[in-house]
Amino acid sequence: MSTKLLLTLAIYRIILTVGLTLDPTELLRLGLHGQFSFDPSDVETASKDFGGLRRANPLAVLHPSSAEDIVRIVKAAFESAHGFSVSARGHGHSINGQATATNGVVIQMCSSRKPALTIVSEKFLYVDVWGGELWVDVLRSTIEYGLAPKSWTDYLYLSVGGTISNAGISGQAFNHGPQISNVYELDVITGKGELLTCSEEENSDLYHAVLGGLGQFGIITRARIALERAPQRVRWIRVLYPNFSSFTQDQEYLISLHGQPDTHKFDYVEGFVIVDEGIINNWRSSFFSSSNPLKVSSFNAEGGVLYCLEIAKNYQESNADSIDQEVEDLLKKLNFIPGSIFTTDLPYVDFLDRVHKAELKLRSKGLWDVPHPWLNIFVPKWDNKSSMVTPDEDVFYLVAFLRSALDKGTETQTLEYLTDQNHQILRFCDKEKINIKQYLPHYTSEQEWIRHFGDKWAQFSKRKMEFDPKCILATGQSIFEPSFNPNNKASRR
Repeated sequence: MSTKLLLTLAIYRIILTVGLTLDPTELLRLGLHGQFSFDPSDVETASKDFGGLRRANPLAVLHPSSAEDIVRIVKAAFESAHGFSVSARGHGHSINGQATATNGVVIQMCSSRKPALTIVSEKFLYVDVWGGELWVDVLRSTIEYGLAPKSWTDYLYLSVGGTISNAGISGQAFNHGPQISNVYELDVITGKGELLTCSEEENSDLYHAVLGGLGQFGIITRARIALERAPQRVRWIRVLYPNFSSFTQDQEYLISLHGQPDTHKFDYVEGFVIVDEGIINNWRSSFFSSSNPLKVSSFNAEGGVLYCLEIAKNYQESNADSIDQEVEDLLKKLNFIPGSIFTTDLPYVDFLDRVHKAELKLRSKGLWDVPHPWLNIFVPKWDNKSSMVTPDEDVFYLVAFLRSALDKGTETQTLEYLTDQNHQILRFCDKEKINIKQYLPHYTSEQEWIRHFGDKWAQFSKRKMEFDPKCILATGQSIFEPSFNPNNKASRR
């Protein structure tokens, strides 16, 4: 008997002696073409995520070679006498353990064994991609044809299935909607192990359930994404405001230009708050440099706080002669601090990949792989058919507190302090009856989830019982209790 086999059997004995219901030999009998891993390093990676706030060890990690591998593992979980949970993991960028599967199987969708599925249609302007494909790789594939997806996230090293399961938003959302509004078709493996193609016309209930569905209804193995002709360059601009009211007035004005000809609007609108010199050491600092400096103290900032409007104008090199005038005409209508214009011009691909460059900078300082107690509240409004929920008002802001906790930082940089501050923010909103909705939500009780989904809860739970009746999928979200959990008599309904 080989050393490798002896080691594997030893792992099995250890796993079985702690009282788990899943016998690992069941997995090996499935005859998958992909690879199961029980390696401690793989299990360790799959037990945590970017948030670094929670961890949950799976029994095994599957590196699938096809959608059929995933069909078999989910069907096995569904038909098993004991049952076990299955979660799809992309780049692991969730923040509260949403992609984990305690004592279950994590499917590593961004595996080196993933199927080569990317197909670009120049005629019909779409791209078919594997659900575990990273958006940066989608861009690399489409840009060769002079095409690009319409809507993005700020960070491109996220999986297609991961962002579609949440919504996928960035500064282009006011113009094109979130990423879930730019998906023509999906291949989805439901919690019963059925591989179904869905769209507005075919299996539409599943299609709308999966969009923004937090992974509760199926695992996305293929997505057909809408494309547009890609611009070649971007004029990237930041302007500063001394107060919140003028800052938001200009933001809402720019968003109201949606639907206008391209020459009469910006293509990207975001904003952020600058406190003292804090901009220098966070992921947005790459815009400012020794040649393009920012000194908060040099502006008349109330309480040391400035508001920064971030806007971008896409253009083709053939139209370079007119871009200056177009930008000038748009800026004339804004009420920012005179003399506070910071501008850079760069290739479109570099603009989309801007956060990755900041990531490399933070990694070099040891500031990337640290806990991230993020809080995202409010989202723009879009198609009400999807599972995504939004506040019941006409205009929304995504307010994102994207902080990093440091072991050796000041008291206000510790994980405990920042987590408590997030709770205080949510309690304040509740006390003042501010109807927020969390983006990338995390709750621990059924009542909190019911409150989050509001009028959509009945439909959400009904769809769950239809597409994942044993509550096998995405148990790390803590929305429904698996029916096979010995500590629970029934799943939440």
